[in-house]
Amino acid sequence: MSKLWGGRFTKTAEEWVDEFGASIGFDQLLVEEDIEGSLAHVKMLGKCGILAEEEVEKITEGLKKILVKAQNGELEYSVQNEDIHLNVEKFLIDEIGPVGGKLHTGRSRNDQVATDMHLYLRKQMEEILSEIKSLQNALVKQGKQHVETLIPGYTHLQRAQPVSFAHHLMAYFWMLERDYNRFADGLKRVNISPLGAGALAGTTFPIDRDYSAELLGFDGIYENSLDAVSDRDFILEFLSGSSILMMHLSRLCEEIILWSSQEFRFIELDDAFATGSSIMPQKKNPDMAELIRGKTGRVYGSLFSLLTILKGLPLAYNKDMQEDKEGMFDTVTTVKGSLKIFTGMIETMTVNTDVMEKATHSDFSNATELADYLASKGMPFREAHEVVGKLVLHCIQKGHFLLDLPFADYKEASSLFEEDIYEMLQPKTVVARRNSAGGTGFAQVQLAIEKAESLLNNK
Repeated sequence: MSKLWGGRFTKTAEEWVDEFGASIGFDQLLVEEDIEGSLAHVKMLGKCGILAEEEVEKITEGLKKILVKAQNGELEYSVQNEDIHLNVEKFLIDEIGPVGGKLHTGRSRNDQVATDMHLYLRKQMEEILSEIKSLQNALVKQGKQHVETLIPGYTHLQRAQPVSFAHHLMAYFWMLERDYNRFADGLKRVNISPLGAGALAGTTFPIDRDYSAELLGFDGIYENSLDAVSDRDFILEFLSGSSILMMHLSRLCEEIILWSSQEFRFIELDDAFATGSSIMPQKKNPDMAELIRGKTGRVYGSLFSLLTILKGLPLAYNKDMQEDKEGMFDTVTTVKGSLKIFTGMIETMTVNTDVMEKATHSDFSNATELADYLASKGMPFREAHEVVGKLVLHCIQKGHFLLDLPFADYKEASSLFEEDIYEMLQPKTVVARRNSAGGTGFAQVQLAIEKAESLLNNK
């Protein structure tokens, strides 16, 4: 079968060469976007008088029939036709005859594929924004139930200071808020039309690029035809935002994996988001959290792959850029799936509040409170730090925690200590008193939740 572009050639490639060069195995995912772009393009050709009205009607009718077949899974794609664009064009010619060949007037596959990817990413990023919002809602819902639930806070994975569990969860809410804003801002660069830029230099036909952009819901057009067909910044930006998002999810995965272990027992995952062992009957493994943590690597890989592909390419289009799609498609699937799974995990997990709170009584995470106590009575903080450090060492040597230490030992360490020190050292008091803006104090956490709900209600 001769190629649609084969007029200049006297020899056809062997089948295995065609298979190596073809992209239809993956870019068929763009079939609806390709037809959507073509419908706008042919309508523009008619408006500009480039095609006759009856030709526009015939091509439009044919494209709509192909779209229905695509949505019903009735199309059989051919490697011989290389990519989604030539496959759709061949379907159209088979459907309505030679007039279908006029569809390609005033455009190239170079601006066509770029248009398809802009349309595809716009739709997918809007869906990802919705999934991020759902996960944020799940975090807020759990947080509202656990404002006064205590959990050890960690630095270096060592007990540091007790915090509200809601405060810990809301840290991820605000990470996701930045992710949401990154994707929302990235849509500005996605929602630009390259259609009509041609292969690289525009076209001699009197087309109206602004009109086709308007038909497709774009905010504007690329101002330079070379840039229009060679730009993949919008995909890089998507992959970069996805990598940061997946990094945030992976960090929470790590905590969920730790919290659900026998050593922590802070939470239990719902059975729907865990698996068992083929040999050890007692096992309940946090496999979904582990899998999301692992899938983060493949998203990073897609970003670095495309950066590497693009770094040495001269203007304008090069066949290397065919490699821009699979990583994009895979990242879309990975990110959407990870967000959906995560929302379910957070919504259904059981929080063992008693285990969490008990943990805050069995450590020295209230030691900073002692130093602050002494500093509030006039002792220089650095001196207070040393006094408390020696008290902690004394407790370790005697097998005590700070709440168990006899008052005489406090008085011996500093005359500034009073009997109220025991109330100050209670974990709930420690947490409640940290009411600086953005802190873990219960009043501050409640304010943060209310602000988060307001943000979600306005999205």
